[in-house]
Amino acid sequence: MGDLWCLGRSTGRFESQLYYTVSPLHGKRQTYVCEVKASAMSTGVVLLNFGEPATPERDRVVDYLERIFYANADLEEAESEQAARQRSRKLAERRAPGLIEEYEEIGGSPLNEQATHQAELAERALRDRGYDVTTYLGTQYTEPFIDEAAEQAMADGVDKLVGLPIYPLCGPSTNVIALDELDAAVVDLEWDVDQDAITGWHKHPTYNRIRAENIAAFVDEHGLDLTDEGTALVFSAHGTPQHYLQEGSRYDIYVEEFCDVVSSLLGVEEYHIGYQNHENRDIPWTEPEVEELIEDIDAERVVVEPISFLHEQSETLSELDVELKEEAEAVGLDFYRVPIPHDDERMGELFADLVEPFIAEFEPEYYQYRQCQCRDEPGTMCLNAPRE
Repeated sequence: MGDLWCLGRSTGRFESQLYYTVSPLHGKRQTYVCEVKASAMSTGVVLLNFGEPATPERDRVVDYLERIFYANADLEEAESEQAARQRSRKLAERRAPGLIEEYEEIGGSPLNEQATHQAELAERALRDRGYDVTTYLGTQYTEPFIDEAAEQAMADGVDKLVGLPIYPLCGPSTNVIALDELDAAVVDLEWDVDQDAITGWHKHPTYNRIRAENIAAFVDEHGLDLTDEGTALVFSAHGTPQHYLQEGSRYDIYVEEFCDVVSSLLGVEEYHIGYQNHENRDIPWTEPEVEELIEDIDAERVVVEPISFLHEQSETLSELDVELKEEAEAVGLDFYRVPIPHDDERMGELFADLVEPFIAEFEPEYYQYRQCQCRDEPGTMCLNAPRE
């Protein structure tokens, strides 16, 4: 009998080739190729998004707004569920004309189209790593809804389900509610499937580099200098009701620490943070409002980076590019808005990094994941939880 060496194996996870060299006691060495097919678990990754109407039809916009207001109905006291629904409908009908005008002005929202592309990038990156993965887009307030994504994953027969909100800065009305809806959809389907959930992930190094390098490329393209005293860097974050912060949400902390890191990567010592608030209810929101902030800036120009968003949508294309620009120019400021790097090819690798521990089934803590405190449910991990 001769000796046997394994020379190598191909990188495919589910179908591999083993190369062996046999050296008999007498005669020539011969190399054999053995095809090995291994069964493996299939995984569905649901990328959870907010969603926006792609076209400005009134009925579609009102229904969209009503879903948003009802999901946050606990911000106001209501005598009953029916009263909460009626109040949500009233708020939606009051807000709809203005939002329809915004959608008409920007030609409809590109959010869902861009989110679909990001799901495709994530699937391609994970499959390139050898995983049997299918990605699904599930949005909170427009089609395709989160329950539809779960239903499709079940029909596809995946063995495992991972929920990944595409909101890097974790908040209760975004990341947490979206994951709760995914859980509810699985329960409604009576689907016995292994589940994992990821909440906040703004601390991933690749994400920080993507945002910082995107800003740097933009200012370079426009011949700007962020260290110039005449140029002010403004981080515009999506606002949130103070109610959520008082209940323990760390959203404002995430905003502040992320802005601090990105500005450091840019070599900028002084910057400003403002919030885009939607004050449809008579309740306090995060401060300062970005509109008020702009009015008090002592500079010649502002460079605005919308840090809460991973897609272009009404909050960027209308609230910033139209409304905030008008306010900036009214006080004599030149206005520059950094575009969202939604189509950066590294996004796919970023999302693959985030879900890989749950697919490869090694301890997520190895990638610095910890039990989420914003959503203290078993199997919910994040990169944001404070170290004890």
